[in-house]
Amino acid sequence: MSSSTDVIERTASADPPPARSANWPALRPLVLRLHFYAGLLIAPFLLVAATTGLLYAASYQIEKVVYAHELTAPPGGPSLPLERQVAAARAAHPKAPVTAVRPAAEPGATTRVLLDVPGLPESTQLAVFVDPSTAQVRGSLESYGSSGALPVRAWISHLHRNLHLGEPGRLYSELAASWLWVVALGGLLLWIGRKRRKGTRLRRLTTPERGATGRRRVLSWHGSIGLWAVVGLVFLAATGLTWSKYAGDNVDRLRTTLGWTTPSIATGGEHGAHAPSAGGGHRHGGGDVGPDRVTAAAASRGLSGPLEIVWPEKPGEPYLVKESDKTWPQRLDQVAVDPATGQVRAELRFADFPLAAKLTRWGIDGHQGLLFGLANQIVLMLLAAGVITMIVLGYRMWWSRRPNLGGYPRGGWRGVHRAVLVVVALVAAGVGYFLPLLGISLCAFLLLDIVLGRVLAGRRG
Repeated sequence: MSSSTDVIERTASADPPPARSANWPALRPLVLRLHFYAGLLIAPFLLVAATTGLLYAASYQIEKVVYAHELTAPPGGPSLPLERQVAAARAAHPKAPVTAVRPAAEPGATTRVLLDVPGLPESTQLAVFVDPSTAQVRGSLESYGSSGALPVRAWISHLHRNLHLGEPGRLYSELAASWLWVVALGGLLLWIGRKRRKGTRLRRLTTPERGATGRRRVLSWHGSIGLWAVVGLVFLAATGLTWSKYAGDNVDRLRTTLGWTTPSIATGGEHGAHAPSAGGGHRHGGGDVGPDRVTAAAASRGLSGPLEIVWPEKPGEPYLVKESDKTWPQRLDQVAVDPATGQVRAELRFADFPLAAKLTRWGIDGHQGLLFGLANQIVLMLLAAGVITMIVLGYRMWWSRRPNLGGYPRGGWRGVHRAVLVVVALVAAGVGYFLPLLGISLCAFLLLDIVLGRVLAGRRG
């Protein structure tokens, strides 16, 4: 949206198109128009995504405060056997099978026992919180997804993902993610191009202009913030699209084709590296070594907390023990442990993941605010605040003149070399196919631009 000031300062020109020479001066009006239309019409979606994203980044700390009673335990003696802690959770909910256990990872924390309770929403289990030193149940809450989001964070997560509108609501976030990188990179090109024309030094390129007033000052802040945020915004757009409906399906197919999928642990069955389905899980009984022996077997192979022990989905299948320290993502090893013998059947080391799978894991965790913990969450909040600020400043620049949407220089593209135009068109078509909502909305922008152009031409005529 940094280009909106330039748009405001121009009116539709009847001058002949420039001669074919430098491509950027001729392409600039196209980038300018696209950046303005996207900034003006897509900005509301970006504003909602940034606001809910800011709230989600803070939700980890909110969760710790709201559920302090369940998440923490009073100082006590040494931890009791995990078997006793699981038994306490089962006693509180005797008809619900165990699906996984997350032992207390540090002093003062509770053990989380996950149960399959009928009637809960999809991807949701009941988490029972047990004091590890007394086996006292301190409460139970619904736990959503692989990250174990509790109700407050889960509510915020759904707000950010789909505005609590279900599948139709996912279109808003996909549209925002599809355009975020386009707006960010387009604004970067326009900002650098503007400063280069003025011979601006690097310091003035990266900081707001001192002494500027009015719209010039607003543009200075808008462009400087965008310059600092552009890498983070492209990252958020790329990782956010992996959760989207249409573009996400294309991303999955591409990863499969290129062999970038995350490997699964070989257990000899279909258990794989995934938690049991909502209806899975069983109580271990005779011939089952139990969670303490399973944890010891995992520790003998170097696995350390925080851990998640996934219960066998069917009799005879192994326990799956996974490191879940996404703050330091190299600690994500997994082992499969035989329930009858307590021996490790198979191992999967994160160090052995293909680079693409590692990058995918780090990207997803970074987008969720898990990578490096609080530092990651602060960076996300700063990025979200930056987007909100740029949108407000962009609308302020536009409102200060309230330009006619058709008031752009036209015909500039005819000064671009044909080969460059062909490449631009092919790239736009390919990106539009891969990101369907981007392609559809881009066609809508072009149609709107044509209509406005003809309306203006009719008025002049």
